[in-house]
Amino acid sequence: MTDRLPHEKGFHISWDQIHRDSRALAWRLDGKGPDNGAWKAIVAITRGGMAPAMIVARELDVRTVDTISVKSYDNQSQSAASVLKSPDAQLMGDGTGVLILDDLVDSGKTLELVRQMYPNAHYATVYAKPKGEPMVDTFITGVSQDTWIFFPWDMALQYVEPYRGT
Repeated sequence: MTDRLPHEKGFHISWDQIHRDSRALAWRLDGKGPDNGAWKAIVAITRGGMAPAMIVARELDVRTVDTISVKSYDNQSQSAASVLKSPDAQLMGDGTGVLILDDLVDSGKTLELVRQMYPNAHYATVYAKPKGEPMVDTFITGVSQDTWIFFPWDMALQYVEPYRGT
């Protein structure tokens, strides 16, 4: 028996790691766009997809970057996904040629909602959990469903007591 909270099975991601993994995602996506291998735009799912989208856009030389704001979490509690802000409708169409990026696919609810809006877009995440994998076309690292990923934008450096105490 354990007295750990579910989110304490953590996978801590540093800024260096998210940068390396986002570049690896860019390399995997290079030449896969429908316009002679190019993507017409990148859409980041805010907020977590913004850092990976910036890195992928730089690596693939994509200058048109927009956002879609989807809320599906309150801190560490997942709720029903809802769109708070949509990208430019003329840019998006049905999603053809658009690369939609997020940091993580967890349950897949966010991507399921966005896929209904843009069925022909390509969906990519840096990290993927098993329940969400069917919703993503490309990802870099799979993690177990019960792992909580700690992203660098959610963390602060602080002293931590040793495991066995003092």
